[in-house]
Formats: sequence, C-alpha cells, structure tokens
Amino acid sequence: MIKEFKEIYNYRQMLISIVRKDLRSRYKGSFLGFLWTFINPLLQLIIYSIVFPYLLRFNQENYPMFLFVALLPWIFFSSSLQGSTSSIVAGANLVKKIYFPRAILPLSVVCTNLMNYIYGLIIVFPALLLTGVNLTFNVLWLPIVLFVAFIFTLGLSLLLSALYVKFRDLEHIVGIVIMVWFYLTPIVFSIDIFPAHIADIISYNPMVPIINGFRDTLLYGQSPDWLALSYALAVGLVILTLGVYVFRKFEKTFAEEL
Repeated sequence: MIKEFKEIYNYRQMLISIVRKDLRSRYKGSFLGFLWTFINPLLQLIIYSIVFPYLLRFNQENYPMFLFVALLPWIFFSSSLQGSTSSIVAGANLVKKIYFPRAILPLSVVCTNLMNYIYGLIIVFPALLLTGVNLTFNVLWLPIVLFVAFIFTLGLSLLLSALYVKFRDLEHIVGIVIMVWFYLTPIVFSIDIFPAHIADIISYNPMVPIINGFRDTLLYGQSPDWLALSYALAVGLVILTLGVYVFRKFEKTFAEEL
C-alpha cells in the first residue's frame, strides 16, 4: 500500500490540477457560482430545521447548529462516494490514453469534496458564534476528526470506483445505501431517541463516532470520544486496505472493461 501512495505522491501535480479543474468547473456558467457551495447546505439546513423537530417531536437545544455541524461532513462523505463511484468510467479517455496512477481519479473526487467542506467552515464558525456557541481550544481536534472521516471515505471510494467498472448497477445501489445510511446516522436527530439496545447497534456504524466527533469539537467545546473515534479509524484503515487491494487487482483490466 505504501508503494501506491508513493506513486500517487509522484503524480501529485496531476492530482492538484484535477482538483483545481473540478473546483473551477463545478459552478462554471452559474449565476451564483461559488456561492452554491454555501447555498446547497443552507437550503438543506432550513428544510430539516423546519420539518424534523415537528416530525420527530423532540426539543434539541440550538437545533440548527446541532444539524449543521453534522450535515456538512455528511455531504462531504456522501458526495465523495457518489462522485468517486463513477470516476474511473467518467475518466475513460485518460485511462485509455496515458499512464498514471488510476487511484488519482477517485482520490481527486474525495479531495474536491474535502475542499468544499473546508470552504463551508467559512460560514460554520460565524454561525456558531452568532447562535451563542462558545468555541474552545478543543476545536483544534477538528483536523483529526476530519482525517478519520477522510480515511474512511477514501477507502470506500477506492473500493466502489473499482467495482463499478465491472458492475454498472452499483451506482444506483450506492444511492439507495447512502439514503438509508443517512437515517442510520444521528445527523437530524440524537442517537438518544432510540431505545438503548437499538442505540448500541447503531453505534457500530463508523459514521456515528465521526459525526459525534464533529459535534464534540465544534458544538459542545469538548474533545472527541477518543475510544469511539479510534474504532472509526480502525474500521477506516481496514476499509482503506481492502479498497487499495481490490483497486490494484481490478486496475489491470480497466482499459479493457472501458
């Protein structure tokens, strides 16, 4: 696996160029342009903030921020999976014409969405302060939580992008799984609304400690639950190792399959 990452590092300029191109072209020709990076999550925030407190009948203190700090990393996660799944097929012309580490294609999707998340923090911090949240030095743990989310997301992205080359139905399956996964992760609600035995089962979802880590550092001003976050990191590393293995195995026949 170290060999693969060294090769990607050698082609880092290509990766940077693809990410820059994706960021520039994402909203090219749009009237609001880059502002859609902020508008999309804000619209979701408004809808969820209006609907779910009444639908689920619970009172969560500062619910808009409770939702917002979890919604943005989820958008990073889900957008990365959906975009990277078809990244090899979408980049078929490059794959057939020149040599480069094919993993750069799904990696570029994850990095592009990571940058969008980082840009989103431009409105997260002022919004937290405006709603009365006191930011503490524990916000410095945020990069570690984001790193765990990145590792888990990258592992799944490599795995799905390789499998999609052979199994084109996967794109539709991923969309359904992400929709179900969203409601099995405490984003629009607290995990406390479930009975204890169900909450324990849901806690095995690696996205639970990751989302809780974002809330702990940004909303509650405390350090993450390191034991739970370590579990998410361990799962992420296993998925990343599996993703690299499957990607490397399938990579040899990409040009033929495309």
